[in-house]
Amino acid sequence: MNPERARFNMVEQQIRTWEVLDQRVLDLLYVVRREEFVPAAYRALAFSDLEIPITEGAGAGERMMPPRLEARILQELSPQPGAKVLEIGTGSGYLTALLAASAARVCSVEINPRIAEIGAANLARAGVGNVVLEIGNGILGAARQAPYDLIVLTGSVPEAPEDLLGQLMPGGKLFAVVGSSPVMTARIYTQAGSGSHTVVDLFETDLAPLSQVATPARFRF
Repeated sequence: MNPERARFNMVEQQIRTWEVLDQRVLDLLYVVRREEFVPAAYRALAFSDLEIPITEGAGAGERMMPPRLEARILQELSPQPGAKVLEIGTGSGYLTALLAASAARVCSVEINPRIAEIGAANLARAGVGNVVLEIGNGILGAARQAPYDLIVLTGSVPEAPEDLLGQLMPGGKLFAVVGSSPVMTARIYTQAGSGSHTVVDLFETDLAPLSQVATPARFRF
């Protein structure tokens, strides 16, 4: 596999055709090397339009999102250089790295300690330093560091969690895939102040749900 040719094909054939046209996002896909976040056994599939397992024997909720969905999330949230971001579900750390390259700081919460170790190792190897990782029930958010400019859920939920909406600063945005399989809706919730928010439906998709396990712990790198 020629990684650079495969990366080019991913951007031009998968991502641009899915209405991702923000040049800042497209440029990041060349800078943050996706193959470094993919297990060696699946490295040949790093640029494919697939949900790649984060580790061998991974369950449905332990897979990387397809590249087009990761890029679309980044475009819809449009992190700014000074932004503080909360990510629910660290996974492989690839989306974490994309967010960290765009924003000032990312707090990422992962419920599965084994997956958290993989994500932390991938991020450390890639030299990503502006991330705080927590192990715990991400559906509760990370209130100690709130409020956030942006919140992104990397797994689906039946409806947007109120705890997370309450951790947005005024004007802040939350991305979530809401509903039940096989047809779910990707949405942006914007904090309008006084406990209210606006909702914009973006597109239909299908995404494995977030798990609901609380195991509080924390580590930095």
